[in-house]
Amino acid sequence: MFEYSVEARRTDARGSVATTKNAALVLDTCLEGRPDAFNPAELLLAAIAACMIKGIERVTPMLGFKLRGVKVALHAVRRDSPLGIASIDYELVVDTDETDQRLELLHKNVRKYGTISNTVAAATKLEGTIRRKA
Repeated sequence: MFEYSVEARRTDARGSVATTKNAALVLDTCLEGRPDAFNPAELLLAAIAACMIKGIERVTPMLGFKLRGVKVALHAVRRDSPLGIASIDYELVVDTDETDQRLELLHKNVRKYGTISNTVAAATKLEGTIRRKA
């Protein structure tokens, strides 16, 4: 089993910092919000995006899938009662010359083997598409 650890501490009334390994991330924990840091909902979306991109990095060598780049765009809708994320939509854009069938195979593998995306999908609606970069 893999295990993960992160520590976070309040730096002041405007924010906090999370650390793990040799990395630090400024967190928007200010009630008014701040443009130079991720708020908790944005962190969740970033975690899903990172999971999907890491999944692509993991499966492309196994599939012999060739690509030049990947972009993930995510959008979440917050529900007020009970408070939570009602749905998350994503679009994976892959810069590749692979066929549509191979692109769908990549999407299937990303959805099947994503630790974070599978965890989130068990708690809320997570739907998305994959397409080739124009």
